[in-house]
Amino acid sequence: MRHVGGLLLGLVVTAALVGGGGWAIQQALGAAQPPAGQKLWIALGAMAAVGLVTGLVVAGRVSPLATFLPSMALLAWTVVYALDMNRALSYIPAEPSVNEIVREAGQGARMLLTSGVFALLGVALFIPVLIPSRWARRYDDDDDDEYEESRQGGYY
Repeated sequence: MRHVGGLLLGLVVTAALVGGGGWAIQQALGAAQPPAGQKLWIALGAMAAVGLVTGLVVAGRVSPLATFLPSMALLAWTVVYALDMNRALSYIPAEPSVNEIVREAGQGARMLLTSGVFALLGVALFIPVLIPSRWARRYDDDDDDEYEESRQGGYY
């Protein structure tokens, strides 16, 4: 059950990084000319929210799938971009029939992909997967009262 929650959390983090981060960077760059005003503050707040969600998942003790899924998505997209640029960029919605917010998020994701930020985030999100304690099962005092386990000396 823990890994199902981690999988869902991984989907949320992936959507936040690609969609939210892409939209926020697009808005921040569009509002960079003076006078900046409210649009810039909203974009910076969205970036802070994406950073908060990502930081909590990286630092928190959750399922390793919560960081593995977004890391593999970002790294795979970066590898596709390195091998076939046109194919990787074709995954970004740009048609006029797509909602304007989705198009803006796609343009921002394009900037993050082409600048290498997705590669950087993919590696940073993969590091917690390598920590063995993330894969270990957590024991509660109420779990399995039938079995007394000694936590001294053993690996299990």
